[in-house]
Amino acid sequence: MLRIHRDIMDNYDEELELELDDRDLDPDTLLPSARSEADKEERRLYFRELFRLQAELVKLQDWVVQTGHKVVIVFEGRDAAGKGGAIKRIVQRLNPRVCRVVALPAPNDRERTQWYFQRYVPHLPAAGEIVLFDRSWYNRAGVERVMGFCTDDQYEEFFQTVPEFERMLARSGIQLIKYWFSISDEEQNARFLSRIHDPLKQWKLSPMDLESRRRWEDYTKTKEIMLERTHIPEAKWWVVEGVNKKKARLNCIHHLLGQMPYVEVAHPPIDLPDRVYRDDYVRKEVPAEIIVPEIY
Repeated sequence: MLRIHRDIMDNYDEELELELDDRDLDPDTLLPSARSEADKEERRLYFRELFRLQAELVKLQDWVVQTGHKVVIVFEGRDAAGKGGAIKRIVQRLNPRVCRVVALPAPNDRERTQWYFQRYVPHLPAAGEIVLFDRSWYNRAGVERVMGFCTDDQYEEFFQTVPEFERMLARSGIQLIKYWFSISDEEQNARFLSRIHDPLKQWKLSPMDLESRRRWEDYTKTKEIMLERTHIPEAKWWVVEGVNKKKARLNCIHHLLGQMPYVEVAHPPIDLPDRVYRDDYVRKEVPAEIIVPEIY
């Protein structure tokens, strides 16, 4: 129960973290609590590095736009492995018109009759764009295989097709980076228990997630096969150790920055223009009945 309590407190810390805009703000002032000095120092280091790496991501974004580079980043891993948290920190300070997240739901009846990769293709980037897939076409190599949502023939066809599909992406000028977030059996169990006891996180636990706990070993086998059969020079797999969520985020962002030869793009100075005043302009009063009540 102590571990679950600490996880819940960490989750609230993370929500506060996502609201931070002032890089000079002392993290100790955010959540007064009985933290040890070691915990406080670890948290200071985490925030310093997170802000530094996010500043580098902004530089990377500018370089992608200037050069017309096209990037796809695939995030895969077990439920509660930390994929979503890493994605949030990557996109937090970036332009959503440049860097966007794709998280597709289960295919509908029409999509199930299409070429398997068809529904992913419209989301691929144009020049100067970064697309992050929060789960991807690798659903077939994982959940679909374990849960019996595809046939043996469909499963084997996937492994025959996906290397060629990814090579086609590479030949078209799309850089594909694939991350697998890895956690231990014990850590996933603890995170699921934390979600059960946190009313703000319970929505994250679907029946499929709960079933995945029971089928831990089946998921392990399919993961091992997937990594072995789809690790190609044009699109390598990179494994992020995710037992410590904060370290996993920093390590993932640091590694991502090293995958592209970006440089800082010089921007012309910005001058704020003077506001224009016109003698014939009179501002109209807003009707009181449409104003949102100021409760706070």
